[in-house]
Amino acid sequence: MKAQTLGRVLLGSAMVGAGVLHLTTQRAEFQAQVPDWFPLDEDLTVVGSGVVEIALGGAFVALPKHRRMIGALLAAFFVAIFPGNIAQYVEGTDAFGLHTDRARFVRLFFQPVLVLWALLPQVFLALLSIGVAGGVTRVGALAQSIEDAGM
Repeated sequence: MKAQTLGRVLLGSAMVGAGVLHLTTQRAEFQAQVPDWFPLDEDLTVVGSGVVEIALGGAFVALPKHRRMIGALLAAFFVAIFPGNIAQYVEGTDAFGLHTDRARFVRLFFQPVLVLWALLPQVFLALLSIGVAGGVTRVGALAQSIEDAGM
């Protein structure tokens, strides 16, 4: 399997999985991440974003001829939800194990990685293979270790 195909299938599958979690077992966790200032109902926001994630993720996997357009839509989606991630950091909202400002801050650096992955799945996998993207993962693991140690 080509790197581009593998990267696309991995991201698309992850998006479908995240979308399903929005609609099922993790719904309350996702609701906690909706900023207070967002003008729509928290549940409507979570359900809507879950449906979008399932649709975009499924399309990214199932429609390879449209991968550039769908990748651009995924990247735009990641950019659109980024203010919610910033709000979670600024407001100190606990969700998904992000119980410290440090952990919430480190999470902000993952959004550009997702944008890159959506736009250029083969580049993301190449970076991962040489450890650049893996460094971001290690930073996240380090932040979690620091949080677990109570620092």
